[in-house]
Amino acid sequence: MSSYRNHRIIIATLFLPQTAVPGDSPPQTPPPVPTQLPLPSLFNLKIPERPAYGRNKTSAPLKSIVEDMRDKTAKSSRISTPQVTTPNNEQSNPFASLGQVVGSPTSLSPDSTLKHEHQTTHTGTNAHSSRFARKSPSIRQRSLSANRRTESDLLVSHPTWHTESNPHSNGGLYNAVCSVGSRIRRKLWVGTLGTHTDSFKDNLKRSIDKRMFQKAESVPVWIPDAEFEKCYDEFCHQVLWPALHYAIPDAPKTKSFYESASWTQYQSVNQRFADVIIANYREGDIIWVNDYHLMLVPAMIRKKLPNAPIGFFLHVAFPSSEIFRCLSVREHLLNGLLASDLIGFQTPNFARHFRQTVSRILALEALPRGIQTEERFVDVAAIPIGIDVAALSEKRRNPEVAQWVQVLRQRYAGMKLIVGRDKLDEVQGVRQKIQAFEAFLDKYPDFQGKTVLIQVALQTTGENELQGSVADVVSRINSRFSTLTYQPVVFLHTQDLTFNQYLALLTVADTFMVSSLREGMALRSHEYVECQEERKRPLILSEFTGTYSYSGFRSCIPINPWDKRNTAAAIHTALTMSDEEAASSWLDLHRHVAAQTAQNFTNSFLTRVIRAYNDHQRGTDVESVALFDVSRVLTQYKYSAKRLLLLDLEDTLWTRKSSAGFIKQGTPCTIPQDVFDLLNKLNGDPKNEVWVLSGLPIKGGMDQFASNAPGVGLIAENGCFIKTLPTREHPSEWISMVANFNLSWKGACMEILNYFTERTPGSYIEQRDATIVWRFWTGSSDQASDRQWALRQAAEAQNHIFDSLGERYGLRIIPGANSFLVIPNNISRPTAVGAILHPGGPGRVSGGLTAASFTLEASDFDSPNGVDFILAIGTDEKLIRRLNEFDNAETCSTAPPNKGTDAKWRINYDQVRGVLTQLANMAT
Repeated sequence: MSSYRNHRIIIATLFLPQTAVPGDSPPQTPPPVPTQLPLPSLFNLKIPERPAYGRNKTSAPLKSIVEDMRDKTAKSSRISTPQVTTPNNEQSNPFASLGQVVGSPTSLSPDSTLKHEHQTTHTGTNAHSSRFARKSPSIRQRSLSANRRTESDLLVSHPTWHTESNPHSNGGLYNAVCSVGSRIRRKLWVGTLGTHTDSFKDNLKRSIDKRMFQKAESVPVWIPDAEFEKCYDEFCHQVLWPALHYAIPDAPKTKSFYESASWTQYQSVNQRFADVIIANYREGDIIWVNDYHLMLVPAMIRKKLPNAPIGFFLHVAFPSSEIFRCLSVREHLLNGLLASDLIGFQTPNFARHFRQTVSRILALEALPRGIQTEERFVDVAAIPIGIDVAALSEKRRNPEVAQWVQVLRQRYAGMKLIVGRDKLDEVQGVRQKIQAFEAFLDKYPDFQGKTVLIQVALQTTGENELQGSVADVVSRINSRFSTLTYQPVVFLHTQDLTFNQYLALLTVADTFMVSSLREGMALRSHEYVECQEERKRPLILSEFTGTYSYSGFRSCIPINPWDKRNTAAAIHTALTMSDEEAASSWLDLHRHVAAQTAQNFTNSFLTRVIRAYNDHQRGTDVESVALFDVSRVLTQYKYSAKRLLLLDLEDTLWTRKSSAGFIKQGTPCTIPQDVFDLLNKLNGDPKNEVWVLSGLPIKGGMDQFASNAPGVGLIAENGCFIKTLPTREHPSEWISMVANFNLSWKGACMEILNYFTERTPGSYIEQRDATIVWRFWTGSSDQASDRQWALRQAAEAQNHIFDSLGERYGLRIIPGANSFLVIPNNISRPTAVGAILHPGGPGRVSGGLTAASFTLEASDFDSPNGVDFILAIGTDEKLIRRLNEFDNAETCSTAPPNKGTDAKWRINYDQVRGVLTQLANMAT
């Protein structure tokens, strides 16, 4: 499985790219429709109202600012200025009355059947044909939908049907998959149709299953409407979505979170997806699960398909542990993800937040590359998604785009255009954007009557739009600044314009503004950059978007959307920036967009899934790893000219733990004499070079070896100190690998651990020369509640140490079952062994070696320096993986049966000395 080209990709996403629509085939051209009263979609269970915007749920629904102004219903909430309306002959919607000029539809209605444009997440048409919009229709919509059949009735009763683009699907993902073309030779989409399905008969479902599989490479997941509503409307959008975007769940806004039904239905929907994937899985398939709707699916699949390659990608943000830990189902969600081989995030910050959250909540070892679980090592990576630059360039060359560009330039001649495109939920910051625009008009009155903000609104749930509450501020601005021929804010829903019109807007814009309070990756900013190839005008971008976290986008004009005054100043900067400065900034943005493409995203993600899967296949359960066969190793050992024996001390040659697996305070480090005798006998063979690896400090631990086994090389404190091998010219000496490290962190770390020690019965601290161990559980009580308290305290302590000291001093934390170790970065047993194998390392240089003269570059494994046989016995998986790179290395794990390993062999702890005795007794 070296290349994903040879394997089928199963792509699981909540909504399929294609959905079922009644009729033989879509019409070639959209039917003529009235511009002011668009007809309802034929593919709707109900004709949904546009959700009411604003804080008052009982307020009249805001259809669009144009209609709102025309009906004189918008009122200023703070200013008593009379309502200013736009004359009937002056359309605020630039696409409402000019369609005849270019021969295009004037305003796309929900029943327009233009092909859905899958560029990022633009939904093209039919944006409100939502499966999940179930509120009662407005008076206007009821008048249009009287005596009309619902979409489900039509599809059930219609003799024929066809597939069309699904307006709810993840356009960015679809574009990314399509962008690699024939590199993905076979794929299978798994998702829902995005419409009500309760009325579908079994024969209709079978027909859809068959044709969707044959024509669209898709398999529908059939979910009851009520179950889907509870999952999607309540748990996904009212619990997960806010939490992932830094909104702490609370009772007033997310009361459904405390109702068991929404979580139960979320589990049920995830299980239905897992069942469909399992039923369609074939050996060799790669499973790609997408987004927060399906966070439990990897674990559900892993339970049935333990050897399947699984990748998960989160398209939205991931918050800090302080936010995520507020979710009562946090462990379930994290464990669901950790069944994957690879977990991908948009930015390094999101990946870091995830690692910290897992470390804090689940007390697992979090490394820069991923998470070490009991079963496997899970890769965690930042793989940013991008756009298909070539496909977008081709769409921009559409003649209709050029025609609309001409129309818009005529319509807004002499005006400055600010364009935005966002969902209307709270985290997208649309309200903050419009408030900043109002402050801009107040602060720079010369721009009044000369600047227009065109805001395109994407669909979301009614509850989220209600919380976004933009109606009042838009109405106030238009009331204050409108004239007979000017309206400062033009508000468009997605179905009010085609994708060609949207591209035209991006082309003529003087700036594009993204004011998200938190966002994964703002791909619409990428689209704007490419559409500005000729004009090269600046981009205004929120600092809280994933896009801004990449250095290539630092040439934008950054804003804090909470800072209204500075955002207003940023708008002024963008509109007055010189062409030369704007062109220079645009070039930096363009270079990044051209490099961070959809193709790179897809290739990188699938390649890393395969690589992680292959690594994990080598690290299976120890029960499936062969028992150490002395007879097979004996021949290689006997006829080798130079041997290197690397032996762990703890849990391999000797154990300090009690039978229950913990170490009580005051337990001495007394190593039996027979261990020294065995090591001395092995070291007496001139072909052997014996090294003992330990986490114990020099004093009170490893110093016993200095006197009882003087010819054995030693590694103490997990690689912080190395005792060199003696030579004729120079005796052995201790070398510090951390002599040049800043160890001042130890004082602050001790203060933190003293605080937690006082609150955790039976816990104690082991302060060593370069590391610190906190033993939080010593079996002082048999009560399970006391152990749970100790585990929670350990997670809190780890998180506190990492947050306050980790990045500042370069520390990492290695958790264990009853303790954790705090150690400097770049120091480990593998780095120490790398120094041993290095020609200029402590095991090679005779005398004169000091810590200052030896650098950590030796941690990059060089050739084994003449060693033709390596035997490593222990539990350090990182060392085992590194040694496996040598063909002449035999690695053997002493891990317990329930732990995974990459070792070639396994051996029980009580058998280690017997095996080593056989080797020592072999005649040379």
